[in-house]
Amino acid sequence: MSENFGLFKGLKVTFKELFKKSVTDKYPKQFREKPQRFHGRHVLNRYEDGMEKCIGCELCAGVCPAQCIYVRGEENPEDNPVSPGERYGFIYEINMLRCIYCALCVEACPTEAITMSSLFEMSVTNRADAIFDKSVLVVDDSGKPRSHEEKTNLTNEKDLQNFDGWMRATSSNGNPNYQNVINWSGSLGYGKKEPEKGQHLEEE
Repeated sequence: MSENFGLFKGLKVTFKELFKKSVTDKYPKQFREKPQRFHGRHVLNRYEDGMEKCIGCELCAGVCPAQCIYVRGEENPEDNPVSPGERYGFIYEINMLRCIYCALCVEACPTEAITMSSLFEMSVTNRADAIFDKSVLVVDDSGKPRSHEEKTNLTNEKDLQNFDGWMRATSSNGNPNYQNVINWSGSLGYGKKEPEKGQHLEEE
């Protein structure tokens, strides 16, 4: 008798949940909305005049706990400089198979060259394709991030275009004096974006 009671009790829970609205996303036809400062695939930015922000200082590679970033800087050519500094990132590679998406590279960058997009759903056909170089990481001539996919259509373009959320925080390090104040340089194709709204000083 107790066994039957337990069975009916379990079926009661089953039928109760059966008629509730499903919360499952229809992936990959539907993508979940991600926060503005989501940690996803990296992007190398340019200034508004088209010059690369990366100066080849290698701080991002030095701070990376997964050792997935390789940077080699070189002196800027005098006749056609790549960046406004003395050096630029001649080689820049990120092994996405090793990346843990901690964003320490973003925090370490002194020129706001590297930021992270909302894209984390990536697919490659072999391991070598997961090592992204400047041909993928640097934004194009209009300032938009490039996709690593040539023929496939797996990337959610909307997530890839959201790539500067980390520096749009309204209160730097929690200091309310910086609320709604722009503290970053403009980027190619976008200029100086407005800061995020909605952060307020907590009342004690």
